[in-house]
Amino acid sequence: MTEPAKQLSRTAESLKPNIPAAVAVSAAQLITMDLPERRLLLAPWLPAQGLVMVYAPRGVGKTYFALNVAYAVASGGPFLNWQATAPAKVLYLDGEMPANVMRERISCIVANAEKDAEDDALNIITPDLQGDQFMPDISSIAGQVSLEPHLEGVDLVVVDNISTLCRGGIENEAESWIPVQQWALRLRSRGITVLFVHHAGKGGNQRGTSKREDVLDTVISLRRPADYSPDQGAAFEVHFDKNRGFMGEDADPLDVSLVNTPTGQTWTWRKLEISTYEKVVELANEGLKPADIARELDINRSTVSRHLRKAKGKGDVS
Repeated sequence: MTEPAKQLSRTAESLKPNIPAAVAVSAAQLITMDLPERRLLLAPWLPAQGLVMVYAPRGVGKTYFALNVAYAVASGGPFLNWQATAPAKVLYLDGEMPANVMRERISCIVANAEKDAEDDALNIITPDLQGDQFMPDISSIAGQVSLEPHLEGVDLVVVDNISTLCRGGIENEAESWIPVQQWALRLRSRGITVLFVHHAGKGGNQRGTSKREDVLDTVISLRRPADYSPDQGAAFEVHFDKNRGFMGEDADPLDVSLVNTPTGQTWTWRKLEISTYEKVVELANEGLKPADIARELDINRSTVSRHLRKAKGKGDVS
């Protein structure tokens, strides 16, 4: 045995009396155990006792998306084509929003919601209201402990966002994520779901180590449409990069917009397949060739051809 191996063996022996043994059960025991059925906080993609991430480039609407999810869960109401199964308590950790902007956004969501949440169903921790204290760093034990008084009865914790609330270590190093992952797994074992909000990197994927995605149930990316213009406001595509426990139409990408109406604001959505078809038809009727349509919409030419065949069959294009 080499000297490093001997040293590791001696260290392991010295630690044995102080480390509890891991718990193991047989397959037969696991099958017969009385375990609660896994329910959904927001069907179909946000499970109770789940770990989830939504990421997007700056300015796409991550926080507005996450706040709407949080209020839908707190009120037991809908958001887009997703439905909360029952009201549940939510703790929202905001790492960067000014308090007056947060109030404005929450007020708008509440005013336009189909259901009202109880007064204490959605609680928010935000920097401007911390006085002389810093926001908790959940990559540290101190930061995790500081949140404990606020976790009683909570079903969902939203971490918005990883960059501002997980400040320990280097973002793209897998080891830096381990303390946060362990914290999230402990919350999951207590019946609490964690929704992480994160930035997209230059390549379009979530920024930093891919290790974050290993234990996640759902990973959602919000993307700007290729033909987006700033006058559209909050408009993005919802893509499911990872969808454990649901599939088929439930995992279809969506085309989403926040629309101003005479009575306030409302979210509109449709399947991205339908939206893309309509855009292809519109451009084809304007005289663009398939290759030009593919470049305009940043989609494969085969996708354009498929939509055009359908459109010609329906008489939508000549």
